Amino acid sequence: MEPDEDLNPDTDDLPLRANTNHILVRHYVLYLTVHFDRKVISGSAVLFLEPCSGVGTKVEDDTGHGAGEEAGTIEAGGSQDGSVCTFECVDTLEDGTKGAGKTATRMEKKFGARERGRDNPLALSEVGPQTAAEAENTQSSPSWETTSDGDFTLVLDCCDLDVSKVEEVDVTSVLATSSLHPEVASERSGVSLVNPQAASIQNLISMPCSRWRQQHQQYLLCSCAPGAQDGSSLHFYRDRWSLQVRKKGVSSPHEFPRALRIFYETRPTGGSVRWTKDQDDRVSVYTAGSPINNRALFPCQEPPVAMSTWQATVRAPSECTVLMSGEEQTEPIEDGDTRFLIWNYYVTMPMPASTFTLAVGHWCQVTAEIPPVSQLRDGADCGKTAELGAGPGEWTDAELVSGLGSSTSEAVQSSPIQTGSGDQTTRSDSAYWYSSLEDEGLSVTDYSGMVDDAISCSHGDYPCRFTERSARSQRVIPHRVFSPVCLLQKAQTGVLKLLPRCLAAAHAVLGVHPFPRLDVLIVPAGFSSLGMASPHIIFLSQSVLYDGSPGSREKGHSLCGSRLCHEIAHSWFGLVIGARDWTEEWISEGFATYLEDIIWAQAQQLSPQETAEQSDLKALLRWRRLSDELKNSEEMLQILRPNMENTGQVSESGSSTVKHALNPDKAFMQVHYLKGYFFLRFLASQVGEQQFINFFSLFVKKYHGQLILSQDFLRMLLITFPEMERKGLTLSAIYDDWLDRPGIPKWLYERSAVWSQARLVEEVKAEVVKWILLSQSHQGKGRKRKRIEPKVNYKEVTAEQLVMLLELLLEEDELSVGTMHALPRSYNLQDQDAEVRHRWCELVVKHAYSQAYRDVEHFLVHDQAMGVYLYGELMVQEDPEQQALACHCLSLVREEMDQSARRVVEEMVL
Repeated sequence: MEPDEDLNPDTDDLPLRANTNHILVRHYVLYLTVHFDRKVISGSAVLFLEPCSGVGTKVEDDTGHGAGEEAGTIEAGGSQDGSVCTFECVDTLEDGTKGAGKTATRMEKKFGARERGRDNPLALSEVGPQTAAEAENTQSSPSWETTSDGDFTLVLDCCDLDVSKVEEVDVTSVLATSSLHPEVASERSGVSLVNPQAASIQNLISMPCSRWRQQHQQYLLCSCAPGAQDGSSLHFYRDRWSLQVRKKGVSSPHEFPRALRIFYETRPTGGSVRWTKDQDDRVSVYTAGSPINNRALFPCQEPPVAMSTWQATVRAPSECTVLMSGEEQTEPIEDGDTRFLIWNYYVTMPMPASTFTLAVGHWCQVTAEIPPVSQLRDGADCGKTAELGAGPGEWTDAELVSGLGSSTSEAVQSSPIQTGSGDQTTRSDSAYWYSSLEDEGLSVTDYSGMVDDAISCSHGDYPCRFTERSARSQRVIPHRVFSPVCLLQKAQTGVLKLLPRCLAAAHAVLGVHPFPRLDVLIVPAGFSSLGMASPHIIFLSQSVLYDGSPGSREKGHSLCGSRLCHEIAHSWFGLVIGARDWTEEWISEGFATYLEDIIWAQAQQLSPQETAEQSDLKALLRWRRLSDELKNSEEMLQILRPNMENTGQVSESGSSTVKHALNPDKAFMQVHYLKGYFFLRFLASQVGEQQFINFFSLFVKKYHGQLILSQDFLRMLLITFPEMERKGLTLSAIYDDWLDRPGIPKWLYERSAVWSQARLVEEVKAEVVKWILLSQSHQGKGRKRKRIEPKVNYKEVTAEQLVMLLELLLEEDELSVGTMHALPRSYNLQDQDAEVRHRWCELVVKHAYSQAYRDVEHFLVHDQAMGVYLYGELMVQEDPEQQALACHCLSLVREEMDQSARRVVEEMVL
C-alpha cells in the first residue's frame, strides 16, 4: 500500500499504520529535553521489540475473543478515555507494508531528502514540484532507496516529527555483565534465536514481574549502549503518518534488530503537544490528548493492542515542574547544568502508548495553607515539595488511610508508598496527601472484602495491584494537586478538599485502585475539554473550579466533584480495562458517565432516595442534551458500534483506519458518553441497580489489565443474569436496539417521560411558571407610570436544578428585560458553576440582553472548554453587535485555543 495513496487529505479518517501483527514494542525508554525557546522537545526513543508468534487477521471465535490473543500478539493493558483518545471508528485497511519499498523508492526519487546530524535542523534537498507541506512530511535516510523490496519493514505511527537517525543498539557489552544469559530459543516467539543479542533481549522482555526493578534497570543500561559496531544507521523513511525502518538483508521480523534508537525532534505545531501559557502567563507544554494521541511526541505503535511499559528521563528548565504518567513521583536531580533539572518516571503495567501523558510548566503544588501570592511569585520554587513539617516516619498504610492527625489533610513526608509492584515498598520524599475521612464525616468501613484473597489475574505478567492485600484496603491512594499560582485558592477549596472523598467513594464502588498514586493538574485555559484521565494523572479544566462566594462553596462544587468522579472512574474503565477497538468509545465514556453519578452520590453520602432523585434529574438533563445532539448530527456518528460485526478486525499486518478521528465536529459530540450512559441505565433497570453495580466489581476482577469488546461485557452479563435472555434480551437484540443503529431506543423515550415528572423536576417547573408570569407582567407596560414590581418568593435550587430552570426558560420565545435583569440577581448566576453560566449566556444571546454581554465575553475567554457552541449562537442571530462580540472574543483567545476548537470556531466566525 502506498503511504497515502488511498487517503484523501480532505477526509476525516486517520490511519493507524503500525504493523502490530508482525512485531510489537514491549518497552520504551525516552530521553527528552524541553526547549521552551524553540517550542520543541528533542531527544531519543529506544524501543525494545519482540516479533509476534503469528501473523494474520484476528478472527473472533465463539467466546468473543480474537483468535490472535495469544502471548506475543495481544498483551494485557487498558486503553485511554475518549477525552484523551477521540478515535471513533476503526476500519479494515490494506497491509501497511505491501509495496512500501517500491513506494518509498518512487517518492524518494521524486522528493529527495538528506539525513541531518543529531543536533542540526533537518535539511531537505530540492523538492521540485512538491508542495512545502508535502516536503515537511517526507523524510528518509539517503540509503532508503537501496534497500530491497524483500526486506522486512518496521512501521511505527508517527507524524509532525523530524527524525534524524535510526540505529540499532548494541547491547552486547551491557548484557555480557548481566544475569541475562542468551538462550538458544524463545518460548514466546517460538523461533530459534541464533543471535545472542536477540536472545538476551528476549530474556529481558520475558523477565517475571517479581524482578521488575532489575528489568527496568537493565532496560535503562541497554538504552545507554552505543550504536551497532559497524556504525551504520538503519534505513528509514517517514511519510505523513508513519516512520518505516529497515535493515538491509533482513527479511522477517524474527531477524529484525530487537533494540532501536530513534533520534528526533518534535515540531512546534505538532498535534500531540500543546505549547501555550498558563493562567499566570508563564510558558507550559502538555500532551494534548488529541485524535492523533502521542505520535507527534515520539514514534510509537498507536493501536491499543500494542501494550508496552515505559520509562522516561525528562530534562526541563530548573524552575519548572514535570508531571508524567509514572508509578512513583520523582524528585528532580541536577544534570550539571543548573539551568536544567532531570526528572525520571516509569510504569510497570503494560498500556497503549496513547496513554502516555506529560506536562511541563510552572505548576505549584496545592497545600492546606496557601502562601502569599507575592511569596510564590518572588522566587518560591513551585516545583519543589512544600515544607510542611517533619514526616511521621514509618506509618502503616492503614494508618495513612484512616487519616492520622486533626486537620482535614495531613502531608505525609518520607512515608511508604505502595507501587503496585509486588516488590519491596519504595519511599518518596514528595508530600502526598491523605484525607482524614473521619473529620470529613465519611464512613470508614473496610471494603477490602470486595476482592477475593485468591484472585486469579487473566492478563499478562506484570506487578498487579489487584493481587496485593495492602492495595485492597487502600481506600485513598497518595494524591497531589497542582495549579498555576492564581488558581491555588480555588484548587485548594475545590479539588484538594473533594479528591479524597471521591477516591474513597470510587473504592467503595469498584474496589482496588488500579494505580498507586494520582496527580491532578489544572491545565491552561485553552484545554479543550473539562477533564482527561491518564495513568497516575488527571488534567482538569479551570472551568470545573467554583467561582462563588465562600458561604456557598459546598453547594457550588457539584461540577467539580462529578467531573473528578468521572475521571477517577476512567482508572477502571478506559485505562486498566480498555477498548480493543477504538470504535467502541462508549466502553470508556459511557461507563465513566454512568459511574460518576454513583461515585459522586457515595462521596456526598446521599440517602438512597436522594441518590435516586439526583440521578433522575441528571438523566433528564442528559436526555435533553442527547436528543438535541441527535437532531443535529449525521446518523453515522450516532452509532456506538459503527463497525458492527467487523468490530475488532484489523488488516493482516495489524494496521487499520480510524473513521472520523480528524472530523472537527466529532470532538464536540457526546453521543458515546450519553447514549452509552443510557444503555447502562437500561441494563441496570433489567437486573436491579445494586446488582448491576455489584456486577461491575466482578467484571473488573475478571478483565482488569485487558482489552475488551462490547460482547465481552454483555456475554458475562447475560451469563450472570440468565433471566435477561428469558425476557428476550439476547446479544443480537441488544446490538440491534442500542449499539448498531442510530437514533434513540424506545425504552429511552418511555423513561424520559418518567424522569420529567420527578420531584426535583417538578420543583423546577413550578419556579419556571413564576418567571414566565413575571415576564408576562412586564410586557406591554406603558412608560408614563412606574409600576411596583410584584414580590415573588423563589425557591432555593441546586446547581442541576438551576441548569434545568434555565434550559426551560430557553424554550420561551420571549422574556422581558425586567426578567432578564432579575434572574442573575435572584440566583447569583455570575457566581455559579460553568454549566449554569453556560445556560445563562445562551439565554443572554437568545434575547439579545446586551447588559450581560460582559458575562458572555468572560465565559468565552475563561471557559474555552465549553464555549465553542456559544460562538455559533452569536453568529446565527445575525445581530451585528453579537457578531462583533464573537470576533472580539476569538481575537483574545485565538493563540491559546486548542487547534481543533479554533478551526471549528474560525469556520463559524470568520
